[in-house]
Amino acid sequence: MHIELPKPNIHSVKEFMTHYLMIVLSILTALGLEQLIVSLHQHHAASAASAQIEDEIRMNLASIHNARLQDIAQAAALDELRDDLVHDLKTEAPNSEVVQHILARTSSGRFNLNLKWPTLRHEAWDVAVADQSASWIEGSRMHRYSAAYAGQRDAIINMNTDITLVLDGPRLTDTLTDLRTGSVEPRSFLHVVGQMAAMLNETQNNLALLEKQLNDALPRESAPPARTSSAR
Repeated sequence: MHIELPKPNIHSVKEFMTHYLMIVLSILTALGLEQLIVSLHQHHAASAASAQIEDEIRMNLASIHNARLQDIAQAAALDELRDDLVHDLKTEAPNSEVVQHILARTSSGRFNLNLKWPTLRHEAWDVAVADQSASWIEGSRMHRYSAAYAGQRDAIINMNTDITLVLDGPRLTDTLTDLRTGSVEPRSFLHVVGQMAAMLNETQNNLALLEKQLNDALPRESAPPARTSSAR
């Protein structure tokens, strides 16, 4: 910043002090205006970043809702299939009869895990962090945003962990192959159905927790109501 004032002829201490005061006031005014401009810029950037982040969180909530609806329906179908198969085995139904029940229930060729995982966007958050506008967002709001995106990362990690721990990939592949040839071993099939149902129900629990975290990140007046799971 450079300020150049006219150079008057100074004939007394009073004139010198007046001139000096004018210089000081000019500098302070310029600094104040500069700070005001910076403050306005930061406020605008923080408001814009908050709006984009909240829009992104709402999109993620909508994606979670759609995924949960599909997963709830799929989990209910698998739970019913599992319970029917357990009943057949407990009542010692003939093996051929149990196989026919299984083939009839899976004859559409659509028997699969069909786990629907939501698209969890994070571009608005990444941009806000990269251009430092996140640092100008009010502290408590920033904390809620940070917790929401951390929750998204944790949910993805948990899903990958659950897939590894719950599902037996080779057995699932073998069972699906057997179904295509019209041959299936009932107890092995029951194990696969149980794994698939457990995976879907665990996913529902993870998404329910994430849904709450994302809702908590939004301003109370604009947060959509949390949805409850009907999965068993």
